[in-house]
Amino acid sequence: MTEQDPAQTSAHLGASPEERARIRTYPFDPSTSVSGVGIQVGPMGTEGPWAGRADLSRRVHRIDFHVLLLFRAGPVHHMIDFAEYEVGAGDLLWIRPGQVHGFSATEPYEGTVLTMQPGFLPRSIVEATGLYRYDRPPLLHPGPDQLAALEASLAQLQREYLDTETLPLSLHTNVLRHALTAFMLRVAHVSAQAAADECRPQPDTTFTRFRTAVERSFTTNHSVSAYADELGYSRRTLVRAVRAATGQTPKAFIDRRVVLEAKRLLAHTDLPVGRIGVAVGFPDSANFSKYFQQHAGTTPAAFRAEQV
Repeated sequence: MTEQDPAQTSAHLGASPEERARIRTYPFDPSTSVSGVGIQVGPMGTEGPWAGRADLSRRVHRIDFHVLLLFRAGPVHHMIDFAEYEVGAGDLLWIRPGQVHGFSATEPYEGTVLTMQPGFLPRSIVEATGLYRYDRPPLLHPGPDQLAALEASLAQLQREYLDTETLPLSLHTNVLRHALTAFMLRVAHVSAQAAADECRPQPDTTFTRFRTAVERSFTTNHSVSAYADELGYSRRTLVRAVRAATGQTPKAFIDRRVVLEAKRLLAHTDLPVGRIGVAVGFPDSANFSKYFQQHAGTTPAAFRAEQV
């Protein structure tokens, strides 16, 4: 996280046209982690390594890693993809890769923050913990017993993270994966309860592969049949898997992702509407405007005007 991001503030007005035409993405920087591992655990604030030593409090940006913030004070207002969340003491905020978010410019962040590089945990744990369940709410309100268990688990993870003396690096990294898995399984349980779907089946590999494919290709491919062919599934199998995991059809899932990206670009960049349409797979500006209005209930220009 070394680049600065333009936001819709007075600072944004001084940015270059190139900066205003894109949403800056902050990558995970292992060099700022203890021993260079794929996670960071430490106090909140905008001064620590997890924040890239940049003043992010006034910036809207995108991340390519997971951030979990366990608050010990509040309220704090935090924006994630056009929704503002009021976070209080004992709450957990989970920001997933690719989401555009912004820190409060005036409210202090107090608590512990965990950042995690994609790929640090094995696929089986990724699926078991719902790391990419974007349909689940970012803001979690664990009960008293759940919160105590989460705090203890996170404290243990932080101790292991800072202990670089008692184990060689390979074993240290494996211990961190196990401690992180224990913490994330607890978070996943709270997340499932928050989504009121703990009794629903977990997304299987079919949905996971579909979600990954959509994330990779949604800017150029909006066809359910094309995704089914690419992944080697029948259309019926894909429909069944996506509906079981999200309650949506595959087409609705694709459309939701396309519209979200269009909204991000409309709100957080100065790109012309026509170029935004091209960026999400619509070479014809009129077709993009029609599609956006159909799914967002307003025109691209009107949506952008509402964000000012």
